[in-house]
Amino acid sequence: MYYDQEINSVFGELGTSEKGLSPGDAEKRLGEYGKNELKEKEKVSFFGLFISQFKSILILILIIASVVSALLGEAIDAVVILFTVFLAGILGFVQEYRAEKAIELLKSLTSPEATVIRNGTEKRIPSTYLVPGDIILLQTGDRIPADARIIEEFNLKVDESSLTGESMPVQKVTGALPADTSEADRKNMVYAGTAVAYGRGKAVITATGMNTSFGELAGLLGTIERSRTPLQESLDKFGRWIGAATIVIVAFVAVLGVFFGFPPLDMFLWGVALSVAAIPEALPAVVTVGLGLGVRRMVKRHALVRRLPSVETLGATNVICSDKTGTLTQNKMTVERMYVSGKIIKVTGVGYHPEGKFLKEDLEKGDSEIGDSEVSWNDSHIRVLLLGAALCNDSNLYNEEDGWKIRGDPTEAALVVAAAKAGFEKSELDRKYPRLAEIPFSSESKRMTTFNRLEDGPGSFLDSKLVAFSKGAPEVILSSCTKIFLDGEIQALTPEHKQKISEQVKELADQALRVMAFSFRPFEESFSPEKVSSGEIPAEKVEEDLVFSGLAGMRDPPREEVKAAIKTCEDAGIKAVMITGDHKSTAAAIARELGILKENDLTLTGSELESLDEYEFEDRVERVSVYARVYPAHKLKVVEALKKKGYIVAMTGDGVNDAPALKAADMGIAMGITGTDVSKEASSMILTDDNFASIVSAVEEGRNIFKNIKNFITYGLVCHIGEVLIVLIAILGWQILPLLAVQILWINLITDGLPPMALSVEPPDRGLMRQKPRNVEEGLITRREIVAGLGLGGLVALQALIVLVWALDSGFSISKLQTMVFTLVVFSEMFNAFNWRSDRYSVFSLGLFTNKALVYAVLTTVVLQLMVIYVPFLQIAFRTVPLTFSEWVIILALASTTLISMEIVKYLRGRRDAGQRESI
Repeated sequence: MYYDQEINSVFGELGTSEKGLSPGDAEKRLGEYGKNELKEKEKVSFFGLFISQFKSILILILIIASVVSALLGEAIDAVVILFTVFLAGILGFVQEYRAEKAIELLKSLTSPEATVIRNGTEKRIPSTYLVPGDIILLQTGDRIPADARIIEEFNLKVDESSLTGESMPVQKVTGALPADTSEADRKNMVYAGTAVAYGRGKAVITATGMNTSFGELAGLLGTIERSRTPLQESLDKFGRWIGAATIVIVAFVAVLGVFFGFPPLDMFLWGVALSVAAIPEALPAVVTVGLGLGVRRMVKRHALVRRLPSVETLGATNVICSDKTGTLTQNKMTVERMYVSGKIIKVTGVGYHPEGKFLKEDLEKGDSEIGDSEVSWNDSHIRVLLLGAALCNDSNLYNEEDGWKIRGDPTEAALVVAAAKAGFEKSELDRKYPRLAEIPFSSESKRMTTFNRLEDGPGSFLDSKLVAFSKGAPEVILSSCTKIFLDGEIQALTPEHKQKISEQVKELADQALRVMAFSFRPFEESFSPEKVSSGEIPAEKVEEDLVFSGLAGMRDPPREEVKAAIKTCEDAGIKAVMITGDHKSTAAAIARELGILKENDLTLTGSELESLDEYEFEDRVERVSVYARVYPAHKLKVVEALKKKGYIVAMTGDGVNDAPALKAADMGIAMGITGTDVSKEASSMILTDDNFASIVSAVEEGRNIFKNIKNFITYGLVCHIGEVLIVLIAILGWQILPLLAVQILWINLITDGLPPMALSVEPPDRGLMRQKPRNVEEGLITRREIVAGLGLGGLVALQALIVLVWALDSGFSISKLQTMVFTLVVFSEMFNAFNWRSDRYSVFSLGLFTNKALVYAVLTTVVLQLMVIYVPFLQIAFRTVPLTFSEWVIILALASTTLISMEIVKYLRGRRDAGQRESI
């Protein structure tokens, strides 16, 4: 369907045209066809999510036991336990709902976009809003968003391996094909899920969503299910381990309780309640919420994490390999120098404003003006270079109310601006000298060539009406040239000319200018450029025997904030590495300016890298700070070598061919502005501003998220271990139940609810980016967490036992004793919550009230606990009695030691670390 029809027939059947749909038509079709997305597994309803909170075997046993208890006359206990379980279910529901929302937000933020023509205007929209009849633009690196019929193509090749398994890109065509053409051979169609490997084109969408070939395949395989993250899996595993240990201990204590004369039903209820409290079933959901909140903060800092587990990797990153252009620099190119006919021409003006002058440099007499833009037309050398620069170019310059803007690559845009300064208006040139064919730029060829018809020729130096213009890397262009445009005529390119040009390239590069070379080649009118596009004539056959026309040196100033970010990396134990296609001298000059290239560091070019064998390169890779003149394949080699040395590598990329390196890196980082769809899909994180400083901010945020998660897990461990130890020692030593089942459930409810959420929004420690990266082998639960859990949990148990002994010696009732232990545990855990704002710094140095969320969480918990103690009907429900002032003094004094002891540990650790730094 559609592949066997001519383009006009396809337009008619789909009710569209080259100008695309109107917004009204598009909206109507969206309602008719639905969003352009694959069907997901049906989401769990609100009610279903709430009911799922009670599917735990322990919760079900507790509910059944409560019902049995009510039937035996213990109605109040049964009602309170059921009510507490219900509240815990609500809390779990809220946490899981927020976790789902965090994942949904992440998905919506990372949804791909497409360039569509509607009402004759190009615009970027989320690909989910595409409909049949939309006209889409395709270019190298784009992920094709829907099935479509090609209506225009320039050497368009598509990688269809995801659909057909065929590894070679397929050359596309626009003409109609026979009706019996198999789907794999329909070269005038493109399919959702495939990617543009080369060239560019336009297509009209014929099918979206589940109606695409990819959608039909997904339908055969079943609907998509969301997989659990490795972090959640590891937490589940930890929870099961804790659960098994807890059940064994609780079962042992419950049997002992029966042996010591406690009623079997009470011990059964108590045992199940303690198991419910001690097993961190909600931990995965709480961690996911923590990750989600962290990811939101990262979005505000221009870093969009595509996969939640990647946050874990960010904190361990110790090498960041970054592209130069646009990431370390501003990506606002300006042509400052031109080299034509043996002369250096200085170009004035900055930014994208098309005003400036061309000055001939004369070291003896100073700069002398060649002339204004009108006179500059008379200099044929400037004219031919800028004519080729503007025609062999896919960028555009346009004027808006807030100033001049560009559309396209900034390097190409700088050439368009330079041409405009000489009176060449890009849109007028494209109309007057139409492009007939092109050989697109690729990172391998490092050049671009266009074929233009010059019916109304611009001058005597180009007598031919068909001319190819090429631009690219100086060494590539120069190696393809056999002639030079010099002194107003085409001459043979001698070795002396080549030597002088090469010296000039180095001189411009030493000034930190990015250098591009230009050439042209006239053809006979009988030559058919279309044969180049179709592949009948190989590109290398026409990109030879060229005429060298000159050089342009462009400056892309470093971003102001990057130098500070590089220093932060250094302090944080992270090595920054620059990777660029620029000349070695240009790259080294900018790297030194930014602080990347130190005195004893190495700079390697791509050719030098290739000359090294695997072992030689691995031996040097730790000393290399700059890679110049590299191809995407070299990036992969760098990543693999660094990983073999044990480094955790972050790698940036924006092109199609960067995808393997992005996938191989521990943290693949794609560019949100200049990046292709393919690079974004291969990445773990996207920079929405293409700024290196945002990578450093993301590392800091990643470290902070991981720190917060570890801290609130440790906070929870202290609580759970403390409860188990209290009950175990009390029963073994005094044959007393220090806490009732309903009290244990209440402690679990209020201590595992608000405080962990508040700890997850704790801002970064002031010294976080002065710490070395953590070991990637280190999981969330390490010896530190276990030691802290046992130490502080043991301290909470000791506090409770002191109260227990004092209460027994004072002759207090069992209700008074249990109320005091109950309250002590709650308040001790509230002090403990402040401990885990930071595992290094005193809470007083952080500012006691700076985490307002935690202050409110603790105050809410305290108020709830006071209500349980003093509100009459709650006293009955929780078997509590009022406490006197002296009892409160003792409870608060003991509970505060949880905070005081940790403050002492932090102080001693701080002194030890300071001593170690001084000794170094």
